[in-house]
Amino acid sequence: MKLDIDYIRKQFPAFEQNSLQGQAFFENAGGSYTCKPVIDRLTRYYNERKVQPYAPYEASTLAGAEMDEARTRLAEILGVDTDEVSFGPSTTQNTYVLAQAFGQHLSAGDVIIVTNQDHEANTGPWRRLSERGIEIREWKIDGDTGHLNLQDLINILDEKVKLVCFPHCSNVVGEINDVGAICKVIHASGAYSCVDGVSYAPHGIPNVGALGADIYLFSAYKTFGPHQGIMTISRELGMKLPNQGHYFNANDLYKRFTPAGPDHAQIAASAGMADYIDNVYGHHASEVISANGRGMFVHDLFRAHETELLQPLLDYLSSKSSVRLLGPTNAAFKAATVAVALKANPMGVATELAHHGIMAGGGNFYAVRCLEAQGIDPDHGVLRLSFVHYTNKAEMDKLMTALDKVL
Repeated sequence: MKLDIDYIRKQFPAFEQNSLQGQAFFENAGGSYTCKPVIDRLTRYYNERKVQPYAPYEASTLAGAEMDEARTRLAEILGVDTDEVSFGPSTTQNTYVLAQAFGQHLSAGDVIIVTNQDHEANTGPWRRLSERGIEIREWKIDGDTGHLNLQDLINILDEKVKLVCFPHCSNVVGEINDVGAICKVIHASGAYSCVDGVSYAPHGIPNVGALGADIYLFSAYKTFGPHQGIMTISRELGMKLPNQGHYFNANDLYKRFTPAGPDHAQIAASAGMADYIDNVYGHHASEVISANGRGMFVHDLFRAHETELLQPLLDYLSSKSSVRLLGPTNAAFKAATVAVALKANPMGVATELAHHGIMAGGGNFYAVRCLEAQGIDPDHGVLRLSFVHYTNKAEMDKLMTALDKVL
């Protein structure tokens, strides 16, 4: 089944704005456009329900119910239990809080494995735990391809390893790591897994329960929602780690890793992400299936559309001797996040592309270690071209025409 791209684009008010006409958005890895159901819920909350939630009067009851709805429906899509979903101000903040919990839980001599493929948010907080005597081991990428080899992980796993942190896909390499296979290896060694899904989830919210990740983190503002970080953590692990929230909330799993007060309005608006998935499913199919099934159907629909658009871009860039394409050249193994190393200044190239109606970015994108490992100066950086399912073929053609002129 093909994605109805005309229907999809009608669900995003950004495409109707005069100020954005004639421009093609290729900076989606930094944050996506917001879908209408999220905007509608956020507007309604601020207009009608901007009160302290969970009190007995109607506005407050509705506010609390909508917050609960967001957690419940997203948990169903993700394939986890409702209380295994936590919200926070950002994925970076959620990871930092988790690192503090593990720092209290582990002992000197215990080991955490991180990668140099990650965005700094899923590696820096863990590396700082070395100050507490925790050993940090690095699962290194191949310097030529950016690939994480599973055997290299196996070679550094032993009984001292308590946690392995790795990305579902890198925000510059773009290769999709086999989370399910990696988690099986990690669990067989007796360790826990922490997966950074920030760069993957925009291309289809995954079935986390099926993947087997103990912790999975992603950002709602990159999955067509408000600026919140969303984290799933298994109940077994979450209740074992030291509570980071108020002491009297210690028995509530979804509150244990939220030391600051939650953003009520944005949590409530996150239910709009579930609305959007259901709407897309309902437009393309009629069979009555579970929320998790609808999520997987939409995931596959998005992924197929993006893969079809991505391969011609990868072929185009691979043919250019003036650029170095990072990561796989086969769209089947890559998310629609494309980074290229250039001799020219990447930010300067992005500026030139803007004159041709292409919104893209240049820099290191907080993937400093990943770029260094591939022999790229992070101060010089790369040009990144990223898109999601609402991108259409005309925009891809526009991008390649602009690249021809600029490169």
